[in-house]
Amino acid sequence: MEFEEFKRKVGATFRLDLNSYKEKQLKRRLDAYLAKLQLNDYGELFYQLTEKRETYDKFLDHLTINVSEFFRDPHRFTELQQIYIPELLGSRNTLKIWSAACSNGAEPYSVAIILEEMGLSGKCKIDATDIDKQILQKAMQAKYNRDSVRNISPERLQRFFTKQGDEYLLKERIKKQVSFFYHNLLADDYRRGYDIIICRNVTIYFTREAQDGIYKKFNRSLNRGGILFIGGSEMIFNYRNLGYEKLAPCFYKKVN
Repeated sequence: MEFEEFKRKVGATFRLDLNSYKEKQLKRRLDAYLAKLQLNDYGELFYQLTEKRETYDKFLDHLTINVSEFFRDPHRFTELQQIYIPELLGSRNTLKIWSAACSNGAEPYSVAIILEEMGLSGKCKIDATDIDKQILQKAMQAKYNRDSVRNISPERLQRFFTKQGDEYLLKERIKKQVSFFYHNLLADDYRRGYDIIICRNVTIYFTREAQDGIYKKFNRSLNRGGILFIGGSEMIFNYRNLGYEKLAPCFYKKVN
C-alpha cells in the first residue's frame, strides 16, 4: 500500500486526517513505527490498525508525541498568573478555560495550581482534551516522574503533591478541578464560551492550512477579549486575519 492510500484509508476508517500533518515529519514517524513493529509496508500497518484496537491506540500515541511537563516555559505561566488572568477577571467573575491537546495533564493541572494559589479554585472551570484516549487515562491518574515536575518549586511540590517512591501524585483537590474528555482538533466541533484556550507545541506538526483552521475555530470558541496561549516554538504570523491581537510572545487576544 502506498503512503497516499494509507492516509486516505486511515482518514475514512478512523476520522484521522493525516493530510493535515506536515508530510516529511509524518512520513519519518510512520517509517520509524514500521521499523519498530518490523512491518514491511503501510498495508501491513493498516491491517494491524483495523484488526486490533490496542494497535491503533499505540499508533496514535506514537503519532501525537505526548511530551508535556508542569509549567513548561515557567516565565510564560508567571505572565498568565500575574497579568492575563487578573486582566480577564477585571471584566468577568469567573473563567472558563480549555487546555486543548493536553497530553498527560501536566498543562491543565499547572493552571489548576495557579488558580488555587489565586484563591479561585471552584470559581473557574477547566476542560482538558486530547485525541489519545490512553494518555487521557494517564492524565486522570495524575502520577508523574521527576522530569515532569522539574519546573515546580520545592514549595509547590510539598503543597500540591505527595511523593510515592519515584512518582509524584497530584493531590485530589487539584485533580478534581480539571475535567478530561476526548476531542479531535482536526475533525470534531469546538465548544464555545471559553475565556482562555491553551494549545501549546501542538500545531507545529500540522500544515499551515490546518493551523489556520484550528486558530479560526479557537477564535470562535473564545469569548470577547479571550486569550489564546500557544507554545514558545509557535507563532501566528497572520493573527490579524484570524481575529487576534498579539499581546506578547505566546499570547493572543480575540478581537472583534
